[in-house]
Amino acid sequence: MSQSRRTSRRRAWTALTLPALLCVLAACSGGPASGKGAGDGRPSASPTPSGPPGTLFDNFHYSGADDPALAAHGWEVRTGGGGPGIQDSWNTAGAGFPADTTAQGGKVLQLQSSTDGTKQGTKQVEVLTTGKNLFTGTYAARVYFSDKPSSGRGGDHVVQTFFPISPSDASANYSELDFEYLPNGGWGTAGPRLDNVSWYKADPPDRVNKSTKQRLEGWHLLMITAMDGKVVYSLDGKETFTSSGKYVPREKMDIHFSNWLIDLPSTGGQRTWDMKVNWVYYKADQVVSQADVQKTVDGFYSAGTNYVNTVPKG
Repeated sequence: MSQSRRTSRRRAWTALTLPALLCVLAACSGGPASGKGAGDGRPSASPTPSGPPGTLFDNFHYSGADDPALAAHGWEVRTGGGGPGIQDSWNTAGAGFPADTTAQGGKVLQLQSSTDGTKQGTKQVEVLTTGKNLFTGTYAARVYFSDKPSSGRGGDHVVQTFFPISPSDASANYSELDFEYLPNGGWGTAGPRLDNVSWYKADPPDRVNKSTKQRLEGWHLLMITAMDGKVVYSLDGKETFTSSGKYVPREKMDIHFSNWLIDLPSTGGQRTWDMKVNWVYYKADQVVSQADVQKTVDGFYSAGTNYVNTVPKG
């Protein structure tokens, strides 16, 4: 089960059918909707392209961690100190945006952590939004989990994650909702397993959770709905955990994707672990079904729209 994240760190429409979505996008923008810049095939650096109100969508069509559009669209690759996992090992080198024939649209965010079994030789990676403006509603992402390293020996206690979280662990209204996949287990428990964790307080930890014993290498649709005093987690359309009472969001959050190591149980040479994200979607103040999430995402792809953010600023 997850440890505390770190000591410091920095009304909407129903889902649209494709014809309606294309019509709305064209009407809102005054022309064909697209996340691409004029003539260069790269995403627009505009922070708020037109689209359905209360919606965030990104399919990660960026050139690299230093692409100006990445920051303009409200993303940050984490550096600096803190946890979880191997302290002070966060590095931009593990964040990339390669082509991938298995992904919808053929492009992904790749989070690549690596280690040689020493703290000095370990690099963890995390990519996060910076708007501090996501609260109740529907969170969804298509994520690729890995059971084996892409290079080197296996067995590391790696954690591959998707989670909305408060901007500060010290917040009085701390909120965090976790998907965590541990192919080799960790914290004294065997894997593979998927942990869902709803937090009330980071320090001392106050949370509820459920672990599902399941091998999950491959692509999966992860969804969290947080509405009307209840949080529901689902994997590929199947509910995995529900929390309520005090274990629901109490303040606005950011979305994080991270790939990190709980500990370093052995040396044994260099190895690399990959996690991939195809796209991410958020709808404010509304529970959206898996089918309607996918229908809306398909509409964005068909329209050539790589990025939309019409969520009110925090």
